Amino acid sequence: MAIQTRRQSLTQARLLFNQQGAVPGGMVAEPILRSWRRCADLGFDMRGLRPAEPLTQAELREVRERNEALRRMSDPAMAELRKRAHGQGGLVILSDSRGLVLDCGGDLDFAQRASRIALMPGSPWDEAAAGTNAIGTALVEGRSIVVHGAEHYFEPNRILTCAAVPVCDSQGRILGVLDLSSQAGGIRPDALALVRAAVDQIEHRLFAQAHERDTVLRLHADPAGLGAPGEALLAFRGDLLVGANRLALRALELSATALGVYRHEDLFEDALAHAPDATGRVQARNGAVYHARLSLPPSPAPRALPAPERGQPRAAAPAPAAVSLDAAALDALGRAVHLMDAGVSILLQGETGAGKEVFARQMHARSGRAAGPFVAVNCAALPESLIESELFGYEDGAFTGARRQGSKGLLRQAHGGVLFLDEIGDMPLALQSRLLRVLQEREVSPLGAARPVPVDFALLCATHRPLAHEGADAPVRPDLYFRIAEYTVTLGPLRERTDLRELLRMLWNGQGAATALPPAVEQALASYAWPGNYRQLASVLRTLRVLAGPSGVAGLSMLPEEIQRGGASNAARHAPPQPEASPPSLQALADAAIREALAAHGGNVSRAARALGVHRSTLYRRVAALEAARAERP
Repeated sequence: MAIQTRRQSLTQARLLFNQQGAVPGGMVAEPILRSWRRCADLGFDMRGLRPAEPLTQAELREVRERNEALRRMSDPAMAELRKRAHGQGGLVILSDSRGLVLDCGGDLDFAQRASRIALMPGSPWDEAAAGTNAIGTALVEGRSIVVHGAEHYFEPNRILTCAAVPVCDSQGRILGVLDLSSQAGGIRPDALALVRAAVDQIEHRLFAQAHERDTVLRLHADPAGLGAPGEALLAFRGDLLVGANRLALRALELSATALGVYRHEDLFEDALAHAPDATGRVQARNGAVYHARLSLPPSPAPRALPAPERGQPRAAAPAPAAVSLDAAALDALGRAVHLMDAGVSILLQGETGAGKEVFARQMHARSGRAAGPFVAVNCAALPESLIESELFGYEDGAFTGARRQGSKGLLRQAHGGVLFLDEIGDMPLALQSRLLRVLQEREVSPLGAARPVPVDFALLCATHRPLAHEGADAPVRPDLYFRIAEYTVTLGPLRERTDLRELLRMLWNGQGAATALPPAVEQALASYAWPGNYRQLASVLRTLRVLAGPSGVAGLSMLPEEIQRGGASNAARHAPPQPEASPPSLQALADAAIREALAAHGGNVSRAARALGVHRSTLYRRVAALEAARAERP
């Protein structure tokens, strides 16, 4: 009864779609409705006939040869799927990434009927050729799908019910589609689960072949699942993530843009060398815990190679300096690196101190240009009279005072690497037209030069203020703005981080502190709004570390007054009971730190100043004041 009602509903939906181009919500599943709209946009008539245009035998042979690895890896899984679906009167079909049928097999009687609608090797089943169908729609949607009977766009295809799952490689690219088709209404309820299991087997074999020389980390919720097709797989070259199957991407909440960008420390709590731990588990940074097994390559991985072709995993590069990026920033970093490698100009936006240059340096270190230079230019710091010569360079004798050999200029220094223009909105408007020409022509004309010089660099720009507006007060010319902001990344302020306490502990421990931050100090720091963002936080922690001295014990009184005021009430509520005592003054703590540093370095003021992170002249003055105070005491 339910099946009959469903058929009637679909018939009504098709009629309404033909007449009005729309159907009431709930009558047709959203993926099917989206496909119908795409087909209508192509000018297809639901009642029309699908033209059969199969490949010639020679063309089919060529396509099969191109997909030989996919076909070979799929054979065992397809044979098992045919066996498990035996008696259902269906066909198991493998297509390539364009929807061309490579192989099919199964019930001979149904195969003969299916051939009348061109469901056979060499036939195209992408949406542009066959309308809504499981193979073509799975390719467009990038997901598993079942298409029942009249959900097919073309009338003749209503004899089919099909379940299809894309087959992906370890880079997240769709290689093809595995499909189980049968007579309409005749497919078994677990058909999609059967196809998914078969695709797991195929992808498992493809992954093993692609990463036999890489370190592979296997994850599963059940230890018995390790080594089986349903496990999550991650491949590392050094500590760089170079491959992941779809199960791993889903488990770790990643997109394919993480590949070639993320490192093991971005994903897990412990280093790769310590995975799994003594209990055979790993803890992901999203909080999930998995049983794990690490498989090392049989021999050392190949040495780092030049930047790979687009879409290929890059060789491991030296790890960038340790920083703490939250999940949102890491996700943005992955997308930005892939876009920059593809030649897209990136604009970073964020408040002052929000870490735009740190983010830019991470992009460089994780990109295909990591071996090239990173040239950072603060457009707000260069004097307007010098910015032209500093950026574009000059030849010998170009102007009075020019160096004898001339100057390459910062743009040419960035050749082969990344040019980072910080505070681009402060570049004089007169020079913006010259910069635009450089970006368009990819060549620089130094002052006094007879001919331009070719340059090749990736462009990153940054700003703390909005740039996208026109008018006399616009900081950036509109034509330059659209050239430098092909993709924009907005970096959130420090106060919005949900893991602020963990960040505080990491940065404090990274300074070599002997003891943890006391709860009262940590609470005061976590309660503060940090208008100066990461730059202000780093400065405060560095000062706190100096004042804490060799013991590493920090006190609430060592914090700046505005932070004490902002966090005092919360700190009082959360701090454990302490014995009554008069805390030492800030000056007394500073004096004690100076004495300890001098004692540790045998009275050498220069070394003590370096250890404290202050200028030598500052320390000389303070030492003189201490000696004067000591002389005045009776």
